[in-house]
Amino acid sequence: MTKCELKKELTELCQKELTDCTYEDLYIALLQIVNDESAQHIQPVNGRKLYYISAEFLIGKLLSNNLINLGLYDDVKEILEENGKTMGELEETEPEPSLGNGGLGRLAACFLDSLATLNLPGDGIGLRYHCGLFHQNLKGGLQSESPDFWLGSHNWAQKTEKTYPVSLAGKEYEARLYQIAVTGYNGRTNQLNLFDLDTIDDSIIAEGISFDKTDIAKNLTLFLYPDDSDDAGRMLRIYQQYLMVSAGAQFILEECMERGSDLHDLADYAAIQINDTHPSMVIPELIRLLVEKGIEFEEAVTIVTDVCAYTNHTILAEALEKWPETYLETVVPQLVPIIKKLDTIVQERTDDKSVAIIDEYQQVHMANMDIHFSHSTNGVAALHTEILKNSELNHFYKLYPEKFNNKTNGITFRRWLIKCNPELTAFIENLIGPGFKQDASELEKLAKFVDDEKVLRELIQIKKDNKIAFAKWLQQKQDIQVNPDSLFTIQSKRLHEYKRQQLNLLYLIHQYFEIKSGHLPTAPITAVFGAKAAPAYTLAKDIIHALLTLSRLFENDPEVSRWIHIVFIENYNVTAAEMMIPACDLSEQISLASKEASGTGNMKFMLNGALTLGTMDGANVEIAEAVGNDNIYIFGQSSNQVIRRYANGDYSAHEWYKADPNIKRAIDFLTSEEMLNIGQEENLVRLRNELCGKDWFQTLPDFNAYVVRKNQAIADYAANPLDWARRTLINISKAGFFSSDRTIEEYNQDIWHLSK
Repeated sequence: MTKCELKKELTELCQKELTDCTYEDLYIALLQIVNDESAQHIQPVNGRKLYYISAEFLIGKLLSNNLINLGLYDDVKEILEENGKTMGELEETEPEPSLGNGGLGRLAACFLDSLATLNLPGDGIGLRYHCGLFHQNLKGGLQSESPDFWLGSHNWAQKTEKTYPVSLAGKEYEARLYQIAVTGYNGRTNQLNLFDLDTIDDSIIAEGISFDKTDIAKNLTLFLYPDDSDDAGRMLRIYQQYLMVSAGAQFILEECMERGSDLHDLADYAAIQINDTHPSMVIPELIRLLVEKGIEFEEAVTIVTDVCAYTNHTILAEALEKWPETYLETVVPQLVPIIKKLDTIVQERTDDKSVAIIDEYQQVHMANMDIHFSHSTNGVAALHTEILKNSELNHFYKLYPEKFNNKTNGITFRRWLIKCNPELTAFIENLIGPGFKQDASELEKLAKFVDDEKVLRELIQIKKDNKIAFAKWLQQKQDIQVNPDSLFTIQSKRLHEYKRQQLNLLYLIHQYFEIKSGHLPTAPITAVFGAKAAPAYTLAKDIIHALLTLSRLFENDPEVSRWIHIVFIENYNVTAAEMMIPACDLSEQISLASKEASGTGNMKFMLNGALTLGTMDGANVEIAEAVGNDNIYIFGQSSNQVIRRYANGDYSAHEWYKADPNIKRAIDFLTSEEMLNIGQEENLVRLRNELCGKDWFQTLPDFNAYVVRKNQAIADYAANPLDWARRTLINISKAGFFSSDRTIEEYNQDIWHLSK
């Protein structure tokens, strides 16, 4: 479509001159143009098609990303500017789809983008949540939650006439299919298939995000990850998961049969990737459907094993789902006999009770079922996969060594460079040409410029421009003023103790005392946080409260505020990330070694010219290997040391607290008069007691190393801006490996075997 044709169609759809259009008029018209244009890129499927099943897809706003992928972005931007409009204002009109929360959902979205870009046939399967996880509010220094309504009359999820019957607790429901077009960069169009019920009623939401968890017809797809602090909430998770996999399995079989499968040869038509344990019930459900269609049970098990593959995203026990058998008997009684038969097969394969699907307490272990009855189990970073093989899933690895493989995560450069950092994109293109947009390995060509002072000074200016833009955005969104000349150190990720926002908190308290005693930082810092805490995760909420309380304390202290400013992004989402990541100087990746499977924020920050401060955890290990030790700030215990501490049970937080005056001073300050004058005593006391009494994720042993290494980074930033820029350019040049295009190519080569 030429620019002239685009302008003509836009004008016709708006039915008025473009200068007279509202941004909503333009958004609605462009939504239709994009959907029409993306339909032109749908291609027939030859051979296998991938179905990527995930509880969440954190896709972000889609208009600009789709326009980039379809080659229309520059023309639309020019047309808008010629008529007194801006792309930025237009993007503000678009609601952000609330279909995900953290790294799991963002990874799934990146994978869909790469599949389409690489011309691979691959759809997503998930649920159409009405209110997402929640909208985070931080009034009064405490997190509260409200519904994140995003489904207006004009959105990307197109309603279809397709419905599928799903039986839940003996009652029949109709799952409605909605589809969102997934455009590739100069590639094909695939689909994100989302299921919903027509009976959902958001009027049942009471105060905050509470609702009647037993009214399934009205509540089932209201929220992502509904509160599971009671039996009704836990069973609601099972209801949700079965709706997704049952409708999804029927959809898959229908498509494959339409393309000619007789179901005996299903593995020639379909590859299913189980993204974490939420979609695990697709295994018994597919077996049930195949048996229903006349296939013998044993053959159905073989077919499903050949079709399904499983991605493990964590070693945290809480995230490896297991459900009481009684829950499944209540919600999905049709699956229980199949799961019991599968467990019997496992017992015939091995005497090892640790790998049973149903344990001695009648708990059904979803990950165990996934590993036994899929043909591939992969970790998502080299370290993570080794820990799975050697420790956490060692019994399974001994049983099925051929199934285990690594697929280090990646990010789509279309959104996380071209879309969110156009100035850096243009800078790179001017230096090495446009090839990196489709072949990220071409970023290596930047290496020849790392000692070019002119190039480095331009890179410094780009970072400054992005920091100014982020500062303006913060002013507009939260009425917060920050100093663009300060070092921006950013920790943005789900709030969880293993990710250790509390370590950052203790550092900031430590620096408070340093400033008060006359030991001033070498540069002013702006410490930015973006994180949501699960509604029932009390301690995570306490950490947020402590950070917000400390922020107010610093803000009201002129002696401290000129050196440290703490900012907490309210309702952190993809849109906020797109503003924040290009502005970052120091990327905080400080999880406890061995606990973060991979992380992808570390890759986004690296690509956008930030240096990493991190532990040897997840993909930090591979980033360090890629850039070299001089171009990353590594600190803290190794994964082996951490694992040994857990095995020996010899870590005592209280001993560390008593032995180290700096640690004791920082922790005690949480309940000091200064903090209690601003914050809530209950929250601050609870957090203090946790840190000096339990500290399950070993914050205290890494504290001093973190302080030293972080202050070294700040000193380096202040002392030699050109050398800092040189090291950021080295990081950018080595970021190509962390493209999700590379990850998807590896999945396809080793697991899926799709044809382009």
